[in-house]
Amino acid sequence: MNRPTAAEPSAHLDQFARQHLPPADQWPDLVFDLPELQYPSRVNCVADILDQAVAAGRGGRPALHGEGINWSYAELQQQVDRIVNVLRGPMGLVPGNRVLLRGANHPMMAAAVLAVLKAGLIAVPTMPLLRARELGVIMQKAQVQAVLCAHALREEIEAAPNRPERIVWFNVPAEAQAGLAQERSLDALMAAQPASAAACDTAADDICLISFTSGTTGVPKGTIHFHRDVLAICDCFPRHILKSEVADLFIGTPPLAFTFGLGGLLLFPLRVGAASVLLEKLTPEALLQSIEKYRATICFTAPTFYRQMAALTGKYDLSSLKKSVSAGEALPVATREAWQQATGLRMIDGIGATEMLHIFISAAGDEIRPGATGKPIPGYRACVVDKQGLPVGPGIVGRLAVKGPTGCRYLDDPRQRDYVLNGWNLTGDAYEMDADGYFFYRSRTDDMIISAGYNIAGPEVEDVLLRHPAVAECGVVGKPDEERGQVVEAHVVLKPGFEPSPGMAAQLQDFVKEQIAPYKYPRSIRFLSSLPRTETGKLQRFKLRST
Repeated sequence: MNRPTAAEPSAHLDQFARQHLPPADQWPDLVFDLPELQYPSRVNCVADILDQAVAAGRGGRPALHGEGINWSYAELQQQVDRIVNVLRGPMGLVPGNRVLLRGANHPMMAAAVLAVLKAGLIAVPTMPLLRARELGVIMQKAQVQAVLCAHALREEIEAAPNRPERIVWFNVPAEAQAGLAQERSLDALMAAQPASAAACDTAADDICLISFTSGTTGVPKGTIHFHRDVLAICDCFPRHILKSEVADLFIGTPPLAFTFGLGGLLLFPLRVGAASVLLEKLTPEALLQSIEKYRATICFTAPTFYRQMAALTGKYDLSSLKKSVSAGEALPVATREAWQQATGLRMIDGIGATEMLHIFISAAGDEIRPGATGKPIPGYRACVVDKQGLPVGPGIVGRLAVKGPTGCRYLDDPRQRDYVLNGWNLTGDAYEMDADGYFFYRSRTDDMIISAGYNIAGPEVEDVLLRHPAVAECGVVGKPDEERGQVVEAHVVLKPGFEPSPGMAAQLQDFVKEQIAPYKYPRSIRFLSSLPRTETGKLQRFKLRST
């Protein structure tokens, strides 16, 4: 077990983030019990992932593809190093400074993230759909000192409160370059810089990333991660579960600002010398077209996308696709079955958390068990605990607890005490473990519906409703009720050709009663045109409860 120490000097001249780590007694236990997780005390994750790949002779191999862009490893390194020199030179930043990044999935956004880390700065990636007020909150919380932002997304940055003076735009259209001051254009600044730069000599536990939670509760938290953490996630899930190789081509939809996307579409492929396709247009059709066009082998996206794509696969050649990874929200059994029927591929489910940086429970191939998320991946441990934090036996629903080489460290946030208990990370998920050590998702702990003394998991009811031919999407929450405490309420989006009506509601209620215990059926059904989701695809149940 490992708790924070100050044995290795930090490379950070700006100590703000380190000074706002949680107290040592509130940290989770960190576990490094695999040989591949033994890292040197000083390491820069980008030097280890990108620079070593070029030094090993992979410079000519493809690294990143985007619209009109195909960069080799050497070309990516040159772009990264030019940005490093811009950050250190014209922008005047020093190790430990926080840099907010804002852009769609694009090779230049990827290069900017890598450059910030290589320079010893701290990346604060943000979702493209965030508004000025939300960005201002993040800027204030992280005390951001500079911004690298795609020119197309500039309006919200320019309107954000607490914005720093140092703001530089990238991917500036030619027609806008002429009217833009040179110090505001990353492209212009890069052109004046050499294409090589040394990585900052960071300690393994120097902070490199502050990722803000995607806000299903409406209150984002800043999660702190080290250079060592970035390497650890690359050496766990992709190595032991995904088993990715040099010849693989990764593709998907999660934003690079979301740790699911940062790992799956950038860090994981680079770690093994593979390539990745970064898509700015994020629709099921665009993803299917790009899988066919680029002959992608590994796909990362959310269950909602897989469900939508399953109905469209007949129009595309997906024969190159070998593996499909689902995370970001619970995977309904109906969605897993629809995707397998459409493609012949068994989906790799996984649960991760921004606090943990990436996936920590999963299974692939013959290890997949119907209905289960999987088992703790090598490097991680998990159990189910009660309200006091004590382990419970198989078949009992409780709180998921996990520990491994990564863990929760909030930036100056009292909610740290809620997430870590007795050295374990409590993810906020209700799970059940079977006698073979498989973990079965039941709900978020704050989403469990208690009706007339019965515990009802909303996702179980959702999974049944999704099997009805009229249902496109649904979200199930508890509705206050004087007699029962709560009743099950389903918010349903119907497929084209079906109309909301009392008869349709009764039909759905009867359908649920036939599939699972009758007490779980939705006594209230509301028909909606769409469901509220975060930018990463997570259903925002708190918004359903408030309507």
